[in-house]
Amino acid sequence: MPRGQRVITVNAEDHIWDTAQRAGITLPAICHQGRCLTCAGKLRVSGEFDPSDAVGYFPQDCEAGFILLCTARPRSNLRIRTHMQAAMRAHRLRCGLPAPYT
Repeated sequence: MPRGQRVITVNAEDHIWDTAQRAGITLPAICHQGRCLTCAGKLRVSGEFDPSDAVGYFPQDCEAGFILLCTARPRSNLRIRTHMQAAMRAHRLRCGLPAPYT
């Protein structure tokens, strides 16, 4: 997060963003569908997550370490840098992928 680290425990059936919100952590989000990139984060170390609830998540996003927190479900311990929407949009533009709100 921009102002330090936070640790939360997210159940495998829950989205990361929802659990953060319940823990009092305010993260950006608009659509909650994995479409707008507002909730984007980036993995600080490799980890496993399920992105299948996202409307628009691509293999190139995963390869670059990006994660959409509003629709991702953890499958391992994750270290995530939040507030990465601008970086994910730039990545998408470089890859020729949809980059909403640019």
